[in-house]
Amino acid sequence: MRAVTARLLSAAMERALFVVSGVYGFLAVALGAFGAHALRSVFAQATDAAKGVEWWQTASHYHLVHAVAIAVAALLHGRTQHMAASVSGWAFAGGVLVFSGTLYAMALGAPRWFGAITPLGGTLLLVGWGALVVAALAIR
Repeated sequence: MRAVTARLLSAAMERALFVVSGVYGFLAVALGAFGAHALRSVFAQATDAAKGVEWWQTASHYHLVHAVAIAVAALLHGRTQHMAASVSGWAFAGGVLVFSGTLYAMALGAPRWFGAITPLGGTLLLVGWGALVVAALAIR
């Protein structure tokens, strides 16, 4: 019974990470396109337009790359059931939220002090990559 419960929980974690990956991937593409097209006029009128465009591009790039990384973590979790794989996926998810989220916000006019929060998201992304390595080493 315990093994069945563990497998069900593992499958639920894998599914959750795949859903987050898909949602993040969708949002990354949508926000990237929004920044490239709809925000062009907003950025053109801003005093620091080049900085806003740079922030938006960096945010959407990291967002999309880590949406794929979350799927990799889900695959590893399904294969190993190792806790490091789920830690990796959720660290990536939180990292995108904080890292890309603060950059998106600053590009849209949020105060520059948001930039002080951005490295916390970067740290979560690094934790995600480290945990991914640990999970990969658990492959049998």
